[in-house]
Amino acid sequence: MNSQGAVMPYPRAKGIILVLIAATFWGVSGTVAQYLFHQQGYSTNWLVVTRLIFSGMGLLFFSQTVGKQNIWSVWKNKQDVIRLIIFGIIGMFGVQYTYFAAIEHGNAATATVLQYLAPVIIAVFLCLRAKSLPAKKEVIAIGLALFGTFLLVTKGSVHSLSISGPALFWGILSAFALAFYTLYPGSLLSKWGSLITVGWGMTIGGIGFSFIHPPWKFQGSWNLTSFLAVVFVVVFGTLIAFFCYMESLKYIRASEASLLACVEPLSAAFLAVAWLHVTFGAAEWIGSFSIISTIFILSASKK
Repeated sequence: MNSQGAVMPYPRAKGIILVLIAATFWGVSGTVAQYLFHQQGYSTNWLVVTRLIFSGMGLLFFSQTVGKQNIWSVWKNKQDVIRLIIFGIIGMFGVQYTYFAAIEHGNAATATVLQYLAPVIIAVFLCLRAKSLPAKKEVIAIGLALFGTFLLVTKGSVHSLSISGPALFWGILSAFALAFYTLYPGSLLSKWGSLITVGWGMTIGGIGFSFIHPPWKFQGSWNLTSFLAVVFVVVFGTLIAFFCYMESLKYIRASEASLLACVEPLSAAFLAVAWLHVTFGAAEWIGSFSIISTIFILSASKK
């Protein structure tokens, strides 16, 4: 940094590249999950429990060995343990399961864009909590989000849905889950950091769900291609993507990183269209950009 606290060009470029890699991996992993669901016969249950357990343990191992953090300290505080369990089961598992269920019943492009309704849901919640009317920018963002969702799920026709009811249900629910996932663990993140909080959240969510659907209860086609796809979802779409995103925050501001992460739904949409031949017409593209634009509008607000 220079004397005024500005970020120097080269480190800034490194931060931008890192967050773009993270967002792209997140988007691509959603499309790869769609391939596993639709063409290899995998289930949401198995992929979610596998991803959570292996990714969570991987993040904790990295935190303990490379980050030199004591990953067990969080268990000494009863209040933190309760919050961590709630975050792991409702927040982490909730956001993972609803997102993959939306992909399984629909496609990665629509599921990822619908999940990006979360910032609007957060803005509405904060207005209700503060018992204040939304600002002008927030009203515009809400209007754009509703308009974009309408185009995305109907292709502009009021007479029918362009996606299935379950896909719409899980997609909207994933946005609410992401809003909770974003707002709830604030005190845990400030006290224990993101690696420990997210690592334990994933591990707790995965272990908790394994009592309902054990990871050894597998269904689908097991071959080299599907194996590599699972590895990509777990390693590149979770571990490496998360590490790149957190590393980028050393070089750019969090608000800038969150905006650049909008590459995620775009990469998911482009890859789904190009690789899996998902039909995405003009209405869906306009709807997608309308929803994504709400992030830029809300980020411009000082609130």
